[in-house]
Amino acid sequence: MVPPMAKNKNIRIGKKPFRYVVAEPLKSRFAFTLIELLTVIAIISLLLSILTPTLGRARASARRLKCAHNLKQIDVAMHLYTGSNDDMYPCAQDPVDPNYWLWMGRGWRGLIAPYLGSSIDANNPSVLWCPHDSVSKEKFESTSYAYSMAFYHTADHIDSMNSSADTYGSPKQPSVPQRTLNVAKPSGKIIVGEWLSSHQKIAKDNGWWSWQGKRNYLFVDGQVRFLEAAEIREARDKKPNPNLTIHGIKGLDWPAY
Repeated sequence: MVPPMAKNKNIRIGKKPFRYVVAEPLKSRFAFTLIELLTVIAIISLLLSILTPTLGRARASARRLKCAHNLKQIDVAMHLYTGSNDDMYPCAQDPVDPNYWLWMGRGWRGLIAPYLGSSIDANNPSVLWCPHDSVSKEKFESTSYAYSMAFYHTADHIDSMNSSADTYGSPKQPSVPQRTLNVAKPSGKIIVGEWLSSHQKIAKDNGWWSWQGKRNYLFVDGQVRFLEAAEIREARDKKPNPNLTIHGIKGLDWPAY
């Protein structure tokens, strides 16, 4: 079949006619019609609506993993500290500074810093600051993690404290270093954790004194868990507060039930 854009021509070779076809070039069309353009835009918009939430979740997951990695590094530093200090956890008399107590990130930073392999301060927080924590950089000298005071008070001392104010007011009990062997349930006792709910923002974040939010916690056995505040057992102050775990270092923060 001869294409519609071609022309037939006859020539004679000897006594017999010979037909050949001269094809004319097809005209190319490069421009989109309005309907085609709108269709492409609609497809791109649909793909973006599908991919954007997925990418957002992937970024959030990566931030949580970075935070969890920080806690893993802190766990290593804790083991190095106890190994160099007769199996005793970090301890100092509160307040360690007129403005903060040992359990606060600024308080225990100085004790653990030598075991993190670098000079650590507000300008160089190393693994003591979670990059997704938008508050602590200015408010808490770039320290995102709190250290449970159950590790530098006896179980009886902790059980004598019934208010969150006991953790930051005039010291109710003296600090007493606790041994690693005193931990009754390593898989259920929190030693260090995010103070703020940085990965799941809440309107009024009161740290470990709030029943809202979700945080990364480091347990004595080295596991890091991302838990809702409601998953933490109620402490002496009726809050999910690992500072005042019932029975202190011998007690349990998780599971809640």
